[in-house]
Amino acid sequence: MTGQGRLPVVFAPASDERLSSWIARMARFYAMTVPEFLPELGLPGRDVFDLEWRLSEGEGALIAARTGLSVQALQAMTFGELIPEARMIIRRNWHRCPQCSGDVQGKSAALPWVFRCPLHGADMEDVTGGSLSEFLGAGRLAAMEAHARTGAALLDAWARGDGQDGLGPVEMLALLTARHRRASPPSVREQPRMSLQTRRDYHEFLTTLIIRQVLTVVVPEYDAAAPVLVKPVRPGLHSLARGSPLQAFALAVGIGRIAEAPVDQAIAVFLKSDADGQGRVQDALRSWPLSLRRRISARLWRAQHDERAPDRPENPRDGASLRNSGASSLTNTARESHEPRFVFQGSV
Repeated sequence: MTGQGRLPVVFAPASDERLSSWIARMARFYAMTVPEFLPELGLPGRDVFDLEWRLSEGEGALIAARTGLSVQALQAMTFGELIPEARMIIRRNWHRCPQCSGDVQGKSAALPWVFRCPLHGADMEDVTGGSLSEFLGAGRLAAMEAHARTGAALLDAWARGDGQDGLGPVEMLALLTARHRRASPPSVREQPRMSLQTRRDYHEFLTTLIIRQVLTVVVPEYDAAAPVLVKPVRPGLHSLARGSPLQAFALAVGIGRIAEAPVDQAIAVFLKSDADGQGRVQDALRSWPLSLRRRISARLWRAQHDERAPDRPENPRDGASLRNSGASSLTNTARESHEPRFVFQGSV
């Protein structure tokens, strides 16, 4: 092959196919590796994954001249419609539709918030052939799907440059991946049933410290289903870029639930956090809109105030006792109303 003129055989791109998949199929047909085939497209030394992230007009014209495809058809196989921040979460070997051809890798399958094939509607499988229904169970999966769809829609809109003001997926991921409690060994609930001798044999596992993150509070189904040693997810967007399909699904569910009730979810997290975790949760919430932070602060302060208020006597001996009790309560309320609120001191 000379690298000049039109190639004798050119495959038509499959529906939803990504550029790296199409080039790999062409290279195999011509008995070449992808690096060997790229010079035949006029692009020696280029990385195929860089090309599919953003294909320039000149590069597209070179490929078009050799293949006869339009530049628009080539651009449709790239991820050029996504914002630069989303580049890190595009996966190379993520999961696949069991009904799609094994030679074709779809663009949708490279996005960690896509859990069903857009062409066949089938559940995606991971590289081992496992599906979410196997990890979670069909009933639990069905109960989580509505929130997962909401979270996936928010992630997709963010990746395409929409909805970046206010509370978005990035801010929610900061909370979901924050540590809300100190690391601790597997609880009894997290441990498999084992004999005393087995416990002795697996002492190292039973004493391994596990990072405890907000995700397990917002999505308790994930907490119950995920293997304990791989339960923690990476911080922020890295959780989607390097996590498992189960983790990505749980994060999408968490985003959907926070979007539905951000104040309620934040309060629930604070109530289940230890002292150190509350500080980390507070740091994660600093990127949230001020109006939401004020609502969270007020709600949590009222809950704490109610817990500190003295119990009203059930059988006061006389009216004076009742009045004294009421006066004491009002005094406490007045004093505590001037105390700084716990959640966002200095920020509201």
